[in-house]
Order: sequence, then structure tokens, then C-alpha cells
Amino acid sequence: MACRPILLGHRGVRGDKSIPENSLAAFDRALEEGCDGFEFDVRLTACGHMVICHDPKVNGIAICCATVAELPHLPEFPDVLQRYSRRGFLDIEIKVSGLEAKVLTALREHPPELDYVVSSFLPDVLLELKARSELVPVGIICEKAGQLVGWNKLPVDYVMAHKSLVTRKLVQSVHETTRKLLVWTVNDPSSMLRLAGWGVDGIISDDPRLLARTLA
Repeated sequence: MACRPILLGHRGVRGDKSIPENSLAAFDRALEEGCDGFEFDVRLTACGHMVICHDPKVNGIAICCATVAELPHLPEFPDVLQRYSRRGFLDIEIKVSGLEAKVLTALREHPPELDYVVSSFLPDVLLELKARSELVPVGIICEKAGQLVGWNKLPVDYVMAHKSLVTRKLVQSVHETTRKLLVWTVNDPSSMLRLAGWGVDGIISDDPRLLARTLA
């Protein structure tokens, strides 16, 4: 390894069932275990608040139809920024369109002092972010081979590829365009070491303790 990759906890901690994923406790644990930061998901409530949750529904409640008062256990995005902006790398995944302006406003009000990326599966979200702010670092998330087609035509700074898609050739291709490559979700030491040896820029894992012990 010429340089150790960035180590990120997936939704903070996803592998420990005693800690809710995408929670402040999960984010704290990822950092305590030795990761450089964490990935988390942002959705929009009916009343215009940005909350942290992966799934579109929680406890049977559709987030897009709920008020923030109905979801008191979900962290809000500005609070997460304020709490962690000085503590680690933040991979901010936007799950739905319509959040772009609000996310950028929150980033201006609580600018991360360490590095960060705003990522999404949705190319239109990334295009809207870049149209509003050329400086915001954005990343396209790819889970299937078809989603990798055309990544180099998007104005992205990062490619966030599922581990099944990553080859030495992809790493080289991404780096040749001066982009960075983050890989998810990597949960076994042999894959962590192999990907680090290939020179990927970051690894996202459900098990931040294992990730840090393997590579930190």
C-alpha cells in the first residue's frame, strides 16, 4: 500500500445489532473503533426536515409522508454535521431528490473541517448539486455493472462501487481521470487487504472494528 485508504463505517455500525444503524451511537462507535469516518443516509420528511434513515419507512411510517415530530428517534442532518464536522470523513448519501438545496445550505452553515463527499445512486441529484455548487465533492454510487457505464461522463469526484464491481482495471481507470474510488460493503479481511493493495481510496464496512484492526 502506497497510502492507506480512508476507513468508513457503513451507516456508522451495521454489523452490531445492539446499536441501531444510522444513529449517533453508531457514528460514535465507528470513530471509537478507529475508522476515519462513516457513511450515512439522508431522507426528507413531509415537513421539510432532513432525517437520517436508510429505508423509506421506519416502524411502518413513510418518512416522506411524516412530520419530524412523528420520527423523534431519527437524527437530523444539521445536527449530525454540527456534531461530527471536526471529527471525521463524512459520506453523505442522498436517498431521494429534492434535498439538494437543503443539503448545501446545511453544509454552508456547518462546513465539515475534514473531508467529505455527497453521494447518491441518482445522477440527477449529483448534477443538481454541481449546478448549484461546483465546489461540493460528489460521488456516484454503483451496485450493478450497468450503473458503472458512463461514470466518467458525470461531473463526479468519487466513484462509489460495490465490491463485486471492483477490479485493478477499474481502480486504474478511475485514478487516470483524477477521481477517487470508494468500495462498499467490505466485511472480510482478505478483501480489505486486497483492495487496499490495489490502491483504492476508501473502504466502507459494516464492521468498523474489523476494518480498523485490519488496515489502521
